[in-house]
Amino acid sequence: MNSSPFPPTAPLRGIVAPLITPLIDRDALDAAGLERLVEHVLGGGVQGLFILGTTGEGPSLGHRVRCEMIDQVCDQVQGRVPVLVGITDTSFVESVNLAEYAADAGASAVVFAPPCYFPIDQDALARHVEQLAPELPLRLLLYDIPNHANVGFELATIRRLLELPSVIGVKDSSADMVRFHRLRKLVDQRPDWTLLVGPEELLAEAVLSGADGGVSGGSNLAPRLYVDLLEAARRRDLSRVARLHARVMQISERIYASTGHPAGVIAGLKGALACLGLIEDVLVEPLPPLEEAQRAAIRRALMELDMLDRRRVGISAFD
Repeated sequence: MNSSPFPPTAPLRGIVAPLITPLIDRDALDAAGLERLVEHVLGGGVQGLFILGTTGEGPSLGHRVRCEMIDQVCDQVQGRVPVLVGITDTSFVESVNLAEYAADAGASAVVFAPPCYFPIDQDALARHVEQLAPELPLRLLLYDIPNHANVGFELATIRRLLELPSVIGVKDSSADMVRFHRLRKLVDQRPDWTLLVGPEELLAEAVLSGADGGVSGGSNLAPRLYVDLLEAARRRDLSRVARLHARVMQISERIYASTGHPAGVIAGLKGALACLGLIEDVLVEPLPPLEEAQRAAIRRALMELDMLDRRRVGISAFD
């Protein structure tokens, strides 16, 4: 088992890259592409990796591919940064099993979003986490993504879950900044908690308002940009924050939104990473494959944004 650089009592801070899962087909990991991608992202200075999340298409992957992803990433990272593993599943038992596998491989923590399919209320959701957390061999980060689940973590539920010592924070992907400010005030009750923001378009605002960091999909493509934006926000260098935030918005609007793909962020990132020669742009069902016109739109956007140089997008913030 690899040692983890994530101290038991210290909150995780910084940019945590929600790693794309490189594939060669629906049930086969692209091991060479994954190796290139991990080094590309770590070379940009991120403070952690989150695998098998939304950006990593975790819920759509088969069990074997999930385990291969855990094994390869933990083995390659070798404790350089914390590795967080998504264990969200409709089955309580499978979430526990995957957490145990991740712990054996050397992961640092696990991440859990509310299970989809069956409707549950807030009391049932809280009970679910209260039963799950003691069964896990690793600490647990809550993942609030209400637009992908039947239910989100309401503030009263998070207040209740603050009592669980092995729950160490929350990733807020609600895209609701009013709620974020209330959540920020609430989690101050646990100094060891981590508050991360999901949507990268809100990274600057969230960090300026007290977030510990962000889980930014674009850090797969241009990791240094997101690291530099976070650091500028921490220093309250507002002129640099404005320049770097504008660049983040260009990526969002030109690469994610321009293709018209139903999963614009995932498809845009895989298409862009393929243009850089890092991975193939294979998406797993139910997401449709990229069409040639969409690939062309991504390449055109990269050219116009001066992002076709792999080294440049890895180490430069473009400001």
